[in-house]
Amino acid sequence: MDYRDNPEEAAFRQDVRAFIRTQLPDELKPGYVPPAGSRQDSGEIFNRGAGWRVWTKRMAEKGWIAPAWPKEYGGAGMTVMQQFIFNEEMSEARAPRAGGIATGFAGPTIMAMGTDEQKQKYLPEILSGEVTWCQGYSEPGAGSDLASLQCRAVRDGDDYVVNGQKIWTSGGHTAKWMILLARTDPDAPKHRGISYFIADMKAPGISVRPLVNMADSHEFNEVFFDNVRIPRANMLGEENRGWYAAQTTLSFERSNIGSAVGTRQTIEDLIAYAKEHKGTKSTLGHNDAVRKELAERYIEAQVALMLSYKIISLQAKEGVAPGHEASIAKLYGTELNQRVYRTAMKMLGLYGQLDRRMGRDDAVASYLPLRGRIQYSYLRSTANTIEGGTSEIQRNIIATRGLGLPRS
Repeated sequence: MDYRDNPEEAAFRQDVRAFIRTQLPDELKPGYVPPAGSRQDSGEIFNRGAGWRVWTKRMAEKGWIAPAWPKEYGGAGMTVMQQFIFNEEMSEARAPRAGGIATGFAGPTIMAMGTDEQKQKYLPEILSGEVTWCQGYSEPGAGSDLASLQCRAVRDGDDYVVNGQKIWTSGGHTAKWMILLARTDPDAPKHRGISYFIADMKAPGISVRPLVNMADSHEFNEVFFDNVRIPRANMLGEENRGWYAAQTTLSFERSNIGSAVGTRQTIEDLIAYAKEHKGTKSTLGHNDAVRKELAERYIEAQVALMLSYKIISLQAKEGVAPGHEASIAKLYGTELNQRVYRTAMKMLGLYGQLDRRMGRDDAVASYLPLRGRIQYSYLRSTANTIEGGTSEIQRNIIATRGLGLPRS
């Protein structure tokens, strides 16, 4: 691995840093505390304030909403290394990103398999950064084994009539569109009877029920389909070939650098807090157990960074799309994130249980370590090893595709 930027990459890195420094609104910068009662104060990650809209507009004008998309579709057309640098610098600055499912899943599939009409209708909206998409994949009985999904779509003239349920739908309560997998041939082998649709989330018959997680945050939802009519024009690709459409992606940078940087920053924040409070009754800065555990976490965070660098080196130099390497980074990074927040809770003791929203009260704020974010992050980290493919699934991929072990 070569850790050094070449002259072009170094210049691009400076361009990204300058843009973030001059264009990121104050309310999106680290340390900003939103006013009590504001939308940002609700704990919902999908609530966006005025600062977010300004930032999104500036990103769109720069062409950085979809940095990996080809220029012919309105993206930035960044190289693999430029994407890596962009993601790394955004993470280092703790600057929020737009796009999500829209730029990472929906847009690439539309580019690869959509009609000209579908491209003209959906891609410009995504590039504006103002339209949220959600993903209708998982069901109560079809999570890791997604091909077992039972949501049905039956052809009726120029429409398909959809009945069924989806679950763990991130942002479904604010999304305009959903990328939906539904079974169109119940008699075909389970991978071959699925079709891929774009569903209007305001269509009659769709209902969204919130799922509030144990961190008291509304991110996920259940979505129910009761005789929902989806036009045939909203199918992506061929009927019964939706499983293959769902696997369609462009060669995007998938080094997981954002997560690795964020983990390291959290540990640095904990180290700084311990140093600042070494003269208090907690004597954090003089506690050998705290020092050793933070040192272990910091070393582990550096390992996560090295895994990211390894992936980007394979992509940039050999043109290799990350397979089991991405699974290694995901598995290691998410389990590390849980260890980091367990360390933080042990380090802070009962103070770590204080809710971040208590900081709106001046009388309580002084007792909130790290603005109360540890409690939320500790609870939220429980889901890290489930979402995006469970740790068990990642280990299977590493074993079979990485080590060549038999499936049984």
